[in-house]
Amino acid sequence: MTSQHPAILELCHLVKDFDTKRAVDNVSFSLERGQILGLLGPNGAGKTTTIRMIMNIIAPDSGEIRILGESFSEALKDRIGYLPEERGLYRKMTIDQNLDFFGRLKGMDRKTIFPRSSELLEKFDLIRHRGQRMEELSKGMGQKLQFIVAILHAPDLLILDEPFSGLDPVNIEKVKDTILELKRSGISVIFSTHLMAYAEKIVDTVVMIHEGRKVLDGPLSRIQAQHGRRLARIIYDGDGGFVSQLDYVRHVSDYGREMEIELAGDNQRQQLLRDLVTRLDIHHFEMSDPSLHNIFLRQVDSKSSVTADPDERP
Repeated sequence: MTSQHPAILELCHLVKDFDTKRAVDNVSFSLERGQILGLLGPNGAGKTTTIRMIMNIIAPDSGEIRILGESFSEALKDRIGYLPEERGLYRKMTIDQNLDFFGRLKGMDRKTIFPRSSELLEKFDLIRHRGQRMEELSKGMGQKLQFIVAILHAPDLLILDEPFSGLDPVNIEKVKDTILELKRSGISVIFSTHLMAYAEKIVDTVVMIHEGRKVLDGPLSRIQAQHGRRLARIIYDGDGGFVSQLDYVRHVSDYGREMEIELAGDNQRQQLLRDLVTRLDIHHFEMSDPSLHNIFLRQVDSKSSVTADPDERP
């Protein structure tokens, strides 16, 4: 796993067992500088276990992890930013105390920490709360602070495990915009989430995991092209329950007035449109690239166990 220009991160054949359950099963992938990698899959797929192995919180049973071409070390740890799925801040400490502590833990001096933290607190509307203890903050405020802590020291590699958890739409946009700014500055990002509709708007490359196994890996544009332009998106009035019964329709995600319809083949668009207009009042119809959620359903061939969730829609 050596090269003249090593990837920011390389995982090779990772395996992790917990008692009789294999949580991660022979997972390999790599991340290049300045890219955002979406580590995607449903809850329990093995995403967080994979991240904890990258962070050396738990050790793999077999396999290899290299960061910036090296094995994990304390020096490398200072070049990684990590937002865990669970809060990792000190509840009795104030916002400023947490930022000072974690900044110095990453090798920053106090003269650097204060202006940098002030800039970020202002950006995320926390500046007036900097004297409050963590236990006094709402879940959303705590999540924003956790994100600030992860990026405070300008890491080379940023690992985000469910970064939008607890955030309202306004703050989801702020976090998303900041992630894209960090990417443009050359920072590499692992973005782990089960909300694929958010991920597909910002990731460059995708690794999908299901039941501990990698089921898909590659650039998002290539993956979407390989799966064909078989997804119809409509806005409609009427009873659309019949659509899922059409023999050329593979999968339907119905949200009441909006619907995503996956066709079984590439040449059934006109037939679908004819069937729709005879029974529904169609306000909008378009063919588009398949969503990541749709592609995931194809990969695991699991219509019944993985269903569309309206909360995943941005």
